Amino acid sequence: MNKLLIVTTGGTIDKIYFDDMSDYQIGEPQIGRILEHMQVGFAFEVKAVVRKDSLHFTAEDRRAIHAAITASDARHVLITHGTDTMVETALMLADIAGKTMVLTGALNPARFRDSDAVFNIGCAVGAVQTLPSGAWIAMNGCIWNPKNVRKNRNKNRFETTTRPA
Repeated sequence: MNKLLIVTTGGTIDKIYFDDMSDYQIGEPQIGRILEHMQVGFAFEVKAVVRKDSLHFTAEDRRAIHAAITASDARHVLITHGTDTMVETALMLADIAGKTMVLTGALNPARFRDSDAVFNIGCAVGAVQTLPSGAWIAMNGCIWNPKNVRKNRNKNRFETTTRPA
């Protein structure tokens, strides 16, 4: 892997909560800080494309993500994304040829001590280097094909599903 392009889009991974009674804001992308702290052995570029909760994504937001990935010469792309509509975005990116794209996020903000963010990012970094081209999801210690995964909100995790062909 020559260079990893990291496209950030907001989501829980970058949320900041000020107190129990306040609303959240999407803060600065956390992934660059996390990777620097882990002293990774590869070059990376962080490109913030969208900064919002994925429930509020529009078709225009998804087109901007698609365009940023398509415009880059990077073959390996990691996308931090809100978990609620991650599958929808992954399916939309599937038409990009010649790139391995892995979407990941967090069920708790990266700033929280018990966040799953670092674990999910680590899984995604390994996946983006070893998977064939296409769009993939790395969550809960698993690598998922977006065609057969969903977020189970009641169990707060991703799980296999069967979609009609």
